[in-house]
Amino acid sequence: MNYRIIFHTLGWVLCIEAGCLLFPLLCALVYGENFMLYIFCMLLCLAFALPLIIKQPKNKALYAKEGFTIVGLAWIVMSLFGALPFYFSGYIPSFIDALFESVSGFTTTGASILSDVEALPKSLLFWRSFTHWIGGMGVLVFLVAILPLAGGENLHLIKAESTGPAVGKLVPKIKSSAKWLYGMYIIMTLIQILLLLFGGLDLYEALTLTFGTAGTGGFGILNSSCADYSSYVQIVITVFMILFGIDFTFYYLILMRRWKMIANADETKAYLSIILLSIVLITINCRDLFTSLGEAIKHSAFQVGSIITTTGYTTTDFDLWPEFSKTILVLLMFIGACAGSTGGGIKVSRILILLKSIVKQVRISTHPRSVVKITMNGRPIAHETIRAVNVYMAAYIAIFVVSMLVICLDNLDFTTNFTAIAATLNNIGPGLARVGPTQNFSVYSPLSTLVMSLDMLIGRLEIFPMLILFSPNAWKK
Repeated sequence: MNYRIIFHTLGWVLCIEAGCLLFPLLCALVYGENFMLYIFCMLLCLAFALPLIIKQPKNKALYAKEGFTIVGLAWIVMSLFGALPFYFSGYIPSFIDALFESVSGFTTTGASILSDVEALPKSLLFWRSFTHWIGGMGVLVFLVAILPLAGGENLHLIKAESTGPAVGKLVPKIKSSAKWLYGMYIIMTLIQILLLLFGGLDLYEALTLTFGTAGTGGFGILNSSCADYSSYVQIVITVFMILFGIDFTFYYLILMRRWKMIANADETKAYLSIILLSIVLITINCRDLFTSLGEAIKHSAFQVGSIITTTGYTTTDFDLWPEFSKTILVLLMFIGACAGSTGGGIKVSRILILLKSIVKQVRISTHPRSVVKITMNGRPIAHETIRAVNVYMAAYIAIFVVSMLVICLDNLDFTTNFTAIAATLNNIGPGLARVGPTQNFSVYSPLSTLVMSLDMLIGRLEIFPMLILFSPNAWKK
């Protein structure tokens, strides 16, 4: 284990976090709020960061073990320091609750322990939403884009932080791939901000809503989430939630005009098909709850887009919908968005691979000598990828069950506990019952809050970067 490169990289992560605190600092200055809070938090970040980055490590080798370890520790460190503004401001007096809010922000979950978000200062709400945007693409991807951390080996950082069963390079150089990803992320963010400004929102509202949409996080600045905004704003958010849930490689293929590869994009086609089918079914089922068919379609599309992309914004209390519609939404919580997007969940690509594996096994059972290959995007899937998906699902189920057992000690009802773990492990935000769209997670004990904070980190990092931290073998030199 190369400890020097690990701590050196963590130092740079803290430097970036200190730089990010400049934005809520500026917001505090604009609105006449306590800007010294952010200066103090920035100084704390730098106090820990500077000793780690002053001395360059002689050995910059970074392999898979170091990559996974750096990513796991980086997200823990970011969350711990990101909780400081909430805690030191006094608005969240419990550090465990402040950590939950911070983890929820960076992991783009959107679950909250706050019952009245409008009571927070604008600068703190800005930081809360901005953590979504930081965590959406990933701070390590940003580091790879700007720093020569470890030559060609820094693909391990992107692999450990990115979502999906397999991660590759868009262009030959990893650094260039990272720049492409962040470039597209920034451009799409700016387009949404401009469209929201055109819809009559002020810059503060446009920024905070876009941060939550781009990062597929869902922290709102109003207690009603998105219910009080105009239909135009809700439609813009719906469209961009769905767009940010698509694999960013797909946009790269469009820019490069690789039409054949676009036509073979199985995951994107399945993702959009699931969304369309869910909207139709929920609209039919909930038609009588709304004043018009247009309203039913709008709210159905918004909630389907919000849940499958794991954003968590709401325009209505879907906990009051019929059981059929709520069941569809719960299923979408598990499916999640596309691999390589800012969304969470199991990912559409993994679901496709699992379904195709079932079909393959059925064919082999009836024709033992047949050779059946599983393909995605017109190409055969490597056996290692299929094995990784199976192992991921086994680990996912085990973590889900253990987490459920622990939070059940708080003696809340099954629906609340089940959807609370589904919402945190899949980085959704709201669940049902006592953690529904009009409720929050403050009903849980400190132990359950810590468990769900860990689940959010596990879900965002696709399980294994966090599990490796608990392996003694990973820490051996």
